[in-house]
Amino acid sequence: MESNPLHQQIATMRQHLLDEEILDEQFVELEGLALASDEDPNFVEDTINVYFEESNELLPMIEELLGKNPIEGSEMERILHRFKGSCASVGANKVKNEVNAVIACCRNGDIEGAKAAFEKVKMEQGNLKAKLDSYFQLVKQAKA
Repeated sequence: MESNPLHQQIATMRQHLLDEEILDEQFVELEGLALASDEDPNFVEDTINVYFEESNELLPMIEELLGKNPIEGSEMERILHRFKGSCASVGANKVKNEVNAVIACCRNGDIEGAKAAFEKVKMEQGNLKAKLDSYFQLVKQAKA
């Protein structure tokens, strides 16, 4: 990449997302894979979009299970682990950490704690989406 103000702004924004631990090194690895293979210039954004599509399916399922009494433990565990894996695969660090908190609460039978942790999952997910939308807008501008 040539050195221009947009590329510097992208690098600064990426570093900020890493410093705030919103993202982790897995995101940087995804970008590295995209740079190494010029086959799909939108690889990272497409991967992130798939992550958000899948999570938009999983979040209502988790919310529904949290509303049941008693909670279907094995089904909840399966969905939470699937979501956690999706988070890990794209580097969604803060979301993944909050999913871990939901898992821990469920394992300890702390349903109210699980519900509170799930609210944090949704908040971090919204924050991640907003920040990555801004990030990819800059990336698109730099490619234009």
